[in-house]
Amino acid sequence: MTQQRNYETIQYQEKGPVGILTLNRPHDGNMFTPTTCLEVRDCIEQVRRETRTRVLVITGAGDKFFCIGGRKEGLPDTKMYPGVMPTLEMYEAIEKLQKPVIAAVNGFAVGGGHVLHVVCDLTIAKESAIFRQVGPMMGSFDAGYGTWYLEDLVGKKKAKEIWFRNAKMTAQEALTMGLINKVVPDAEFEAAWLQHALEIAGRGSFALAAIKSAFNARHGGVGGLARLSHDLMIPHYYASEEAHELNAAFAEHRKPDSSRFGR
Repeated sequence: MTQQRNYETIQYQEKGPVGILTLNRPHDGNMFTPTTCLEVRDCIEQVRRETRTRVLVITGAGDKFFCIGGRKEGLPDTKMYPGVMPTLEMYEAIEKLQKPVIAAVNGFAVGGGHVLHVVCDLTIAKESAIFRQVGPMMGSFDAGYGTWYLEDLVGKKKAKEIWFRNAKMTAQEALTMGLINKVVPDAEFEAAWLQHALEIAGRGSFALAAIKSAFNARHGGVGGLARLSHDLMIPHYYASEEAHELNAAFAEHRKPDSSRFGR
């Protein structure tokens, strides 16, 4: 059964346990707009709250562009750009989602679109896809997800080269340097990423959430550890006999029976 939601700049549908979020501005390279960022964040938040979806795939409409970044032309004050174009909230939503996120790169992944695939847990690209970071060429940069996470993928020297030289990379080059996970022929692209998503969706959801939170905690500091505790440890503890007895004793105004607590 396929379920859909209505948005202005993105599309969302479900194919069984796989949610598919499509950036839907192919006429403009599937560029981010403020509306796009907020819609992506909202969509991911809804995916976070329901249990049908086990894996989320992010891709671009059409066969040429995954995403070529954010449009800032026409904004009244460039000093307000970070607040007006909420890309950070979008990246944070992907990171905090307790389900694996696959970037299905169907074309050019450039600028903010390049950061977008880097933030996702896995990247599958079609053979003709092109990767490029153009921040310094375009008068912008990413001092967070697009640098730290990129360094984790390809190493510090190569990450700096990607940001400093702004060279185009083929999908095969990206695969060789560890930037992406898999390259597939264009004709087999959609079937390949859907197969990967369904395969992962068959794994234990709690285990997948724990693994993702553990990876994220490394960069999250106290916030990352708090997220790990909140999403995984606390719900697990709440289900324990100890938690049930303490809660019942408090509600009944009595001392808890500590002999019931396991070691």
